[in-house]
Amino acid sequence: MIGTLDPKVPPGPLDQKWRSHRDHSRLVSPNNRRKFEIIVVGSGLAGASAAATLGELGYRVKCFCFQDSPRRAHSIAAQGGINAAKNYQNDGDSVYRLFYDTIKGGDFRSREANVYRLAEISNHIIDQCVAQGVPFAREYGGLLANRSFGGAQVSRTFYARGQTGQQLLLGCYQALCRQLAAGTVQMFPYTEMLDLVVVDGQANGIITRSLRSGKIDRHAGDAVVLATGGYGNVFYLSTNARGSNVTATYRAYKRGALFANPSFTQIHPTCIPVSGEHQAKLTLMSESLRNDGRVWVPKRKEDRFKPANEIPEAQRDYYLERKYPSYGNLAPRDISSRAAKEVCDEGRGVGPGGRGVYLDFADAIKRLGEDTIRERYGNLFEVYEKITGEDAYEVPMRIYPAVHYTMGGLWVDYDLMSNVPGLFALGEANFSDHGANRLGASALMQGLADGYFILPYTLPNYLAGQMGKRPSPDAPEFQKTEGEVRARIKKILGVNGKRSLDSLHRELGLLLWDKCGMSRHAKGLREALATIPKLREEFWSNVRVLGDGEDFNQSLERAGRVADFLEFAELMCADALERDESAGAHFREEHQTPDGEALRDDENHAAVFAWEFQGDGQLASPKLHREPLHFETVHLTQRSYK
Repeated sequence: MIGTLDPKVPPGPLDQKWRSHRDHSRLVSPNNRRKFEIIVVGSGLAGASAAATLGELGYRVKCFCFQDSPRRAHSIAAQGGINAAKNYQNDGDSVYRLFYDTIKGGDFRSREANVYRLAEISNHIIDQCVAQGVPFAREYGGLLANRSFGGAQVSRTFYARGQTGQQLLLGCYQALCRQLAAGTVQMFPYTEMLDLVVVDGQANGIITRSLRSGKIDRHAGDAVVLATGGYGNVFYLSTNARGSNVTATYRAYKRGALFANPSFTQIHPTCIPVSGEHQAKLTLMSESLRNDGRVWVPKRKEDRFKPANEIPEAQRDYYLERKYPSYGNLAPRDISSRAAKEVCDEGRGVGPGGRGVYLDFADAIKRLGEDTIRERYGNLFEVYEKITGEDAYEVPMRIYPAVHYTMGGLWVDYDLMSNVPGLFALGEANFSDHGANRLGASALMQGLADGYFILPYTLPNYLAGQMGKRPSPDAPEFQKTEGEVRARIKKILGVNGKRSLDSLHRELGLLLWDKCGMSRHAKGLREALATIPKLREEFWSNVRVLGDGEDFNQSLERAGRVADFLEFAELMCADALERDESAGAHFREEHQTPDGEALRDDENHAAVFAWEFQGDGQLASPKLHREPLHFETVHLTQRSYK
């Protein structure tokens, strides 16, 4: 029975909470650490940094990923940069400003203490990564360079051209490899977690399936750490890697972990537009491009078919600069995305189908020279040309919003532990620090903060009382959970219907994009909640999955993930319907200011919505728990970037 949610935020002044918490946390002595076995699921920035750091401390770690190598984790796709409050530009930045920008960017729907800790740790992350040899861009004199990102009026984003995520992950990977060689970490590639094992109310293991052989295995541990990323692929089309899924966190939810704010999904304004029904994913163009690129559409509908260079300056609408003069093209992602949709809905969108706006570098090239733009963004321009066949040095890029990041995830307390003792969630897998909208360049910051600097301090608070309590993988709970996993696989393979997985997933994604995407309203959400169960019934009666379970079978692994999406989508829509307000990326059309901006209801909805699975294995209406959000330092105001 879950009572009042306790976030376990330490007492005291905001800027002293984390230091005080570390000073008074429990410890595990070096000689005892090797007696504990920690399971880490996921090997992106959060998972790899956690596994490497715990291994360095002396714990025995098992790290699982479904890719062939940790280097292929989706973290490599992050392009633009990582935030930190070092104030190298001497432009007025500080830890407090980073904290406030993050709180405001999330539309005041995140936990104050967690966000301040993130801002506080940010500077240590840069030092750590520089020491690892991450090749951040540097100024002529040798100092690390910074650029601006949306939602901030300072330059605090550190970057390595347009491949920052990849370079940071390589730093984590080399730290992980050191521990693999030392024997403290054991790596399990090509291995997918299919369920969580709970023994006497505590998370003590996982059930996995080898994606190479199909072999089902049990793994027992003293704690389970989920660092499995986000669930943006529930929309079918997203900027996420095709393998990204919700399975690990959703199966944990079905074992009792609360899922928080599932409807908070971020739409990124700077993606290459959809080009046809053949597409299975979308490509992100880094937000960093908005430093030098200007966003515009024609003022007149009839000009949208003209080549961009034939539209005179006087007939161009630089709508972000017009609507948000203080931030211009660096307005936050949710606001920029809705603004792009608005001008396209007016019939002024460019490109096929009228679903695109221009991102134009002509002014920057004229002012700075093409060589400077190539140095800053060259690889991004190359990606754009490979996909579209257009040279963005000569003609403007065309961009349009797309599903990118998910702010929702498993509910965790200040120690990053879920309501299930022993189950921790890091990075995008938890509901985290971003509220209803993540500011750009903060995902990498959170993943590394959680793995390198938070979990190693907070995990001992739980482990210190668990000495000698790890169950055997032969315990009845493990056998029972494995049996349920095998039964589910057998059920999927036994349907033998006629519909492809892609057709069902695409239908679900289009439904969600239409009813629970960039904007939502009660009628549409109710329609989605009525339709999703029918789609799920169609899956279980008519899906076709070839092959068998005891072999390499990509259709089977994808089928399990789509089945979870078909359940999780209902939870998303229920959360969006229950949150009867607009906040950040959650835009309810019924709740907007006269200017068309998100209108919060702080009196009734200044809370984390955490959902509890109901139904004893069968789907039933989930139970809602609320964690009230208390703001001791910031003042709740209508968010404005004008």
